[in-house]
Amino acid sequence: MATTAELFEEPFVADEYIERLVWRTPGGGSRGGPEAFDPKRLLEEFVNHIQELQIMDERIQRKVEKLEQQCQKEAKEFAKKVQELQKSNQVAFQHFQELDEHISYVATKVCHLGDQLEGVNTPRQRAVEAQKLMKYFNEFLDGELKSDVFINSEKIKEAADIIQKLHLIAQELPFDRFSEVKSKIASKYHDLECQLIQEFTSAQRRGEISRMREVAAVLLHFKGYSHCVDVYIKQCQEGAYLRNDIFEDAAALCQRVNKQVGDIFSNPETVLAKLIQNVFEIKLQSFVKEQLEECRKSDAEQYLKNLYDLYTRTSSLSSKLMEFNLGTDKQTFLSKLIKSIFISYLENYIEVETGYLKSRSAMILQRYYDSKNHQKRSIGTGGIQDLKERIRQRTNLPLGPSIDTHGETFLSQEVVVNLLQETKQAFERCHRLSDPSDLPRNAFRIFTILVEFLCIEHIDYALETGLAGIPSSDSRNANLYFLDVVQQANTIFHLFDKQFNDHLMPLISSSPKLSECLQKKKEIIEQMEMKLDTGIDRTLNCMIGQMKHILAAEQKKTDFKPEDENNVLIQYTNACVKVCAYVRKQVEKIKNSMDGKNVDTVLMELGVRFHRLIYEHLQQYSYSCMGGMLAICDVAEYRKCAKDFKIPMVLHLFDTLHALCNLLVVAPDNLKQVCSGEQLANLDKNILHSFVQLRADYRSARLARHFS
Repeated sequence: MATTAELFEEPFVADEYIERLVWRTPGGGSRGGPEAFDPKRLLEEFVNHIQELQIMDERIQRKVEKLEQQCQKEAKEFAKKVQELQKSNQVAFQHFQELDEHISYVATKVCHLGDQLEGVNTPRQRAVEAQKLMKYFNEFLDGELKSDVFINSEKIKEAADIIQKLHLIAQELPFDRFSEVKSKIASKYHDLECQLIQEFTSAQRRGEISRMREVAAVLLHFKGYSHCVDVYIKQCQEGAYLRNDIFEDAAALCQRVNKQVGDIFSNPETVLAKLIQNVFEIKLQSFVKEQLEECRKSDAEQYLKNLYDLYTRTSSLSSKLMEFNLGTDKQTFLSKLIKSIFISYLENYIEVETGYLKSRSAMILQRYYDSKNHQKRSIGTGGIQDLKERIRQRTNLPLGPSIDTHGETFLSQEVVVNLLQETKQAFERCHRLSDPSDLPRNAFRIFTILVEFLCIEHIDYALETGLAGIPSSDSRNANLYFLDVVQQANTIFHLFDKQFNDHLMPLISSSPKLSECLQKKKEIIEQMEMKLDTGIDRTLNCMIGQMKHILAAEQKKTDFKPEDENNVLIQYTNACVKVCAYVRKQVEKIKNSMDGKNVDTVLMELGVRFHRLIYEHLQQYSYSCMGGMLAICDVAEYRKCAKDFKIPMVLHLFDTLHALCNLLVVAPDNLKQVCSGEQLANLDKNILHSFVQLRADYRSARLARHFS
């Protein structure tokens, strides 16, 4: 059986169990093993092993049945024991309830007895106290204080308590019968009060916090308690303002007092609030007045800087004091203190601000024009000027004499930066010093001043002067400076727009003034852009005029109809060279003067006008075969110049013009084929015919027949 038990291994697998049994049996191996396979012997071993397993199973079954019986017996005993414990617990709980009821009954009796004792003791104590007070009152009545409590200076606390109660009693007595004793009690009350305050003062100078707390607690019921607080506040400030910065000194003082005031007074938040009020209304107010009054009328710039700085530092101090416990609504309390200091200065702040900003802006502009030795001319307003403006916009004609600006744009980034800097500071002061309800309106007033001096007095004036300085389109060797005005005006517009978004928008974003400011800005920009467009258009006309002068002066009829067809040495005409050089220079100038889509728009307009000029110019001549080749070379050079525009439409125009010029040299038999080519097929037949007519051999019957 032991051997059978050894064959069981965890986990049990039947196949492996049989395998182990076979290998243990002699003759149970394979035929190739050390012993020959003996099936009978193996069968016999299996039969014996099965019998052993049956015996083992019976034995285990009997053991299991015995354990089950034992488990059932123990379960019954345990259940019986649990029932007994439950009964015991119920009995104990019942006893506990009875005990709780008994305790409650006893406690009720004790409370009742305590109430009865208190009811008896309280009148007794009051009677004893009344007796003592009567005794002390008799001493005042007799005029001689014999009690130790009034004689011994160490018992000043007890004496203060007694005299305070006697003082209250004396208030109820009729004056005609007890005037003398009331006077004596009042005198003693006043003397003790003075002694206590003196004691508090001495303790504060010695730094004895505990003694200060005791005296303050006694004085709490006296009328002079507020005087005690005043003394404390006064002594706290002695030697507190030693540095040059009164705001830092005030913050340090409040921080120091905040740490100790709770150890002295029963109402520390009230005492600290009174100290802060004293600091604001006396120290800070006198300091602010001293700083502002001396420059209020004489120096507006310094006055505004000082006002902004003082208000900012006072608000910063207020923010630091918000950390302390000053009662329920400390925000309102501190705001009222700040307002009490600055109200007389803030009432007319915006008038001072706008007055200073106007005078300062006017001075900046005047200083600039003086540096240029320029007397600013009047642009003019009203109906006549408006009429001129409308005529100029519609006809693009210069109205009035042209002004020679000598290349001066009358725009200065330094002036603009100064104006924007002044306005930025004004916006910052406005944000800090304006009442929230007045902030959008005040910011709008500052914005209108910026528009007046920057946009109208400076930029608009420069545009008007620049327009007046543009020469007529038939002027020779005209200097075109208006593009410089465009370049600087564009830069200034960016700076103006940045300040609008960065400094004005936050002040008006949630008010009706926002739409008003945006509308004003839109009107100003549209007005400026209209003048810029007019100036650019007239400048382009001048450029085309200059090209006309070059072509008229340099182009000769013999260029395209040379006397000796076999002796032409040039690749393109002198007129073409000079025109291309001029155009490249102007294209570069336009690119430097503008940005974004504006460059493409202006270059496309110039390119179209340039193409029309060359097209009309070529129509004026008659071309021999060699002259036609030279015209093609000129147009090829013009086309190369047009590539610098980087405008597909302009390049297409010159490609088409180059194809048209091929009609000047192509053999008569090939004219129809060339005209039906890709570049010329969509052109009007009259245009094609007009170019063919320019050929010197057009009158020949053969050419007319081929083109008809």
